[in-house]
Amino acid sequence: MKLLIRNLDRATTQAELKKLFEPAGAVQSCSIVMDKETGKSKGFGFVEMPKVGEAKAAMQALNGRQVGENKIRVKKAEVRIGKAQPEN
Repeated sequence: MKLLIRNLDRATTQAELKKLFEPAGAVQSCSIVMDKETGKSKGFGFVEMPKVGEAKAAMQALNGRQVGENKIRVKKAEVRIGKAQPEN
């Protein structure tokens, strides 16, 4: 399950984000969206967890948690219509 993490402190790294989610279960991938022009964080990212139950537990445990200067928001990432989906 792919999770959207919003309101990230701009100083949060991908390694820190992954470490935050690992206690809930296996993290398949983790990325922070960066501004192409400045190279700085846009304040949101994605974490993909292979087990739905672990992803839901992470959502419950981490939504509203203080990370750095901000309280993060965690929810299921929505599939964007019009985007090609990778074949499994």
